[in-house]
Amino acid sequence: MGSSLSLEGKAVGTSATLGVGIETCDAAQGLAAINKPELELVIWRRVLPLCLRNWLERLDASCLPDLRVLVRPVDLRRAVEPYLDECGLPRGDMRNLLLSDVDDLVSAFARITQSDLVDVRLERVSHDACRKFHRDCVEARLLTTYRGPATEWVQPIHAGQALREQKRFKGPVEHIPIHDVAIFKGSCAGEGSGIVHRSPPIAGTGQTRLLLCLNKQTAISPGPWPETHERETPPS
Repeated sequence: MGSSLSLEGKAVGTSATLGVGIETCDAAQGLAAINKPELELVIWRRVLPLCLRNWLERLDASCLPDLRVLVRPVDLRRAVEPYLDECGLPRGDMRNLLLSDVDDLVSAFARITQSDLVDVRLERVSHDACRKFHRDCVEARLLTTYRGPATEWVQPIHAGQALREQKRFKGPVEHIPIHDVAIFKGSCAGEGSGIVHRSPPIAGTGQTRLLLCLNKQTAISPGPWPETHERETPPS
C-alpha cells in the first residue's frame, strides 16, 4: 500500500437501535445486519484519522475525483488509480489512506450483498444532486461522505409524509454524520422497503462534497473493468 498509517479510527457509540428498522454499529462487520429482514438502515459510526480528514478538507475541489467503475473488489486499486492521477489528487500517504478505505468498503459491500462486481461511484458534488426525498431503485446501497455535508434521511414512520410534502415537509430530518458509513435498502428490496432520503442542499454555498456510493451491478452500470477501460484507451 505504500503507507504505514492505519484506518482504524475511534468508534463512536455502540450497537443500538434508533427507531424501527434502524440500527447502528461500531465496526464494519456490523453493516452485515442489513440482511436482517426487519432492518432498513444500518449506520457504522466511526471517526477517520485526523490527518486524512484535514487533508481532504484542504484539497482544492478541482483535485477531487469524480469517477464511476464497475469492478471486482480485487481490482479496485488498479481500476481507480488512473482516475486519481487524471484529476490531480496528490500521491502520497493520504491518498493511499483514502484509497485503502474505499477498497475496504468495496470489499465489505461485496461480501454483504454477495456481489462479484460492485458499481463504485466516488463523486465530486457541488450542487444539490438528488434534492427531493426519494427511495433508491436498488436492493441495497452503501454511502459515506468524505468531505462536506452528508446525506439526509427520515425515519420510516415519516417516509410517506416526506415523499408527499417534499420541500414543505416540516417533520424531523436525520443526518448521517460525515465519515459514518450507511448501508440501506432501496425499493427493490421488497414491497414497502427503502429508506427515504435526499442530498443536502449546498447549491450556492461554495461547498464541495466527496461522496462514495456503492451499488450492485444494474442495467445502467458501466461495463466491467478492465474491458471498458481497454476499449476507451487508444492504442499506443
